[in-house]
Amino acid sequence: MNLPNYITLSRIAAIPLIIWILTTPYFSARNDTLRVVLASSIFIMASITDGLDGYLARRRGQITTMGMLLDPLADKLMIAACYITLLRLVPEIVNVWVVVLIIGREFLISGLRSIAASEGFTIEASELGKLKMVVQIVSVVSAILSIRWDIWTFNLGFFSFILSVDLVAKMAIWFMVAVSIISAVDYFWGFWKKIDKRVARRRRRPFILSRRKKKALEQAEANHPAKVH
Repeated sequence: MNLPNYITLSRIAAIPLIIWILTTPYFSARNDTLRVVLASSIFIMASITDGLDGYLARRRGQITTMGMLLDPLADKLMIAACYITLLRLVPEIVNVWVVVLIIGREFLISGLRSIAASEGFTIEASELGKLKMVVQIVSVVSAILSIRWDIWTFNLGFFSFILSVDLVAKMAIWFMVAVSIISAVDYFWGFWKKIDKRVARRRRRPFILSRRKKKALEQAEANHPAKVH
């Protein structure tokens, strides 16, 4: 175990803590504001560790098989757990179809990565995938805040405006769904191109080998006709 792996494990450990804070009656009975602020703060800090553990692993040369397994697993568990919890708490914002699409997308990408690993190549994270992660953080935090607030009023003296927390949460979630679907198609397209090249190489290999064998046999016949016949 090394420092990047411990950071990844801390992200996994934060998952039940976030769920407990959001669902326990302790905070809702005493201070609902504390509940949503604490849950969103822990989620943001856990999301920051997603980039921190990878950076430290590359910087310190501590990229391990365990880290490569735990890092994407921690991301998927945290996102799935938060959306399932929010589906119960704010179903008018986090729709059941949103949860199905997000979790289904994660299963699809995990399956593609497993097949790619068995074939001897990797699928790199695209810019769309990174954008999807950022939008997921915004959507989860805004949905958590919507548990406590409907609107925020900002009065700057010479200028004031009202921010609808519910509207921001809904827009972030549906934008995240769109980005998730587009990035899934992008991942699938990249996977398909690489797997197609692999299949083409396998088909060409016996043909190339047979040509080489035929050429070697002809050369052997030319050099040693008696031995060949």
